[in-house]
Order: sequence, then structure tokens, then C-alpha cells
Amino acid sequence: MSDQRSLLVRAVWFVLVGWWLTGVWLSIAWLLNVTIIGIPLGIKMINRVPLVLSLKRRETLVEESDGGSQHSLLVRAVWFLLVGWWASGIWTGVAYTLTLTIVGIPLAVWMYNQLPYVVSLYNY
Repeated sequence: MSDQRSLLVRAVWFVLVGWWLTGVWLSIAWLLNVTIIGIPLGIKMINRVPLVLSLKRRETLVEESDGGSQHSLLVRAVWFLLVGWWASGIWTGVAYTLTLTIVGIPLAVWMYNQLPYVVSLYNY
């Protein structure tokens, strides 16, 4: 049994609330990430973008870890300082623009799901 809300409920949410709340949500998350100290909350907010956009819960799959898929914290920190903070801003802007086009929503949702990796090379 799926824990997702019905497509009708999700569509109404998107039309009335999701499209504009996602823009506000992403802006706050990005600003938190840039402050460095706000990164933990910013990343949690980024991971919840599909829920804010369309009430879609992230489906978690239990997979065997290959042991080497996650980059070290040092590599991820350097990535964030040199690339992640500005690349995530551009990535977020493009994804949000695609959301507003309606036909671009599938690509935007994929981009939102990739956002933790763009910010800090985080694999989940």
C-alpha cells in the first residue's frame, strides 16, 4: 500500500500552493547553505523539495552499499566551497523555471532530486 496522497490532491496542492512555496523554500535553503553554519538545515530542506512542490514523499529504497560511493567529507567540503554553492543556485533556478512551465515538471523533479549531489556531492 502506498503512503502517497492521491494525484488529484497533489495536483490541487501544486496549483494553489506548491509552485510558489517551492520558490520560497528553495531560496531559504540556498541561503542557509551559503551561511555554512546553516548547511544541515539547508540540506534537509533541499531533500524535502518534492514534498513541498507536490506532496510527493521520497521513496527510500534499501540498497546494499558498495562501500565507496560516498565522497569523503573533505572532498565534499572543498566541492561546496569552490563549486557547490554557486552551481546549486543556478541548478535551483533552472529547476524552478522548469517547474513553472508545467511541461518541464518531470525534468524539474529529477533536478530537485539531484540537488543534494550538486550542492555537496552527497549520494543518498
